[in-house]
Amino acid sequence: MLAILLAAIAMGAVRDFLFINLNYQIDFVGNQRAFSYAHSQFRGWVEGWDLSALLLLKWSLAIGMIAFTLALCVLLARLLFGDHRYRWPLVIGFGTVGALALLFHALAGPLPALEGVSIKLLHLLQYPVVLFFIWAASWLRQRPAR
Repeated sequence: MLAILLAAIAMGAVRDFLFINLNYQIDFVGNQRAFSYAHSQFRGWVEGWDLSALLLLKWSLAIGMIAFTLALCVLLARLLFGDHRYRWPLVIGFGTVGALALLFHALAGPLPALEGVSIKLLHLLQYPVVLFFIWAASWLRQRPAR
């Protein structure tokens, strides 16, 4: 469980670095700003990339982070509950929340408030929030009587 926690913390730090800098670079390229606030190392990695390549990177990283978080959740549930009975509910739950986020993103044109909801749902799937819910749920299970 400690390895899962450390992996989640490391993933969160890497995710923050990548997405903060990627958003700065997207703003720089997309709005043709004079200066990019992205970290110099990150700018070196994406130098010369156009807006479509940066957006593709952003969505690819988001999907990768969601898959990694899901894998950590399945592993933690396996460790806490002793089997894989929660694997499919987790996969279906992640897929449902992801699909809902994409739906809200698509509907954000006519309903701009949905864009923020879409982003929050995608962040929920990329950060170790669900891991804490699984851990808390393990406290609720029935203990054998002595």
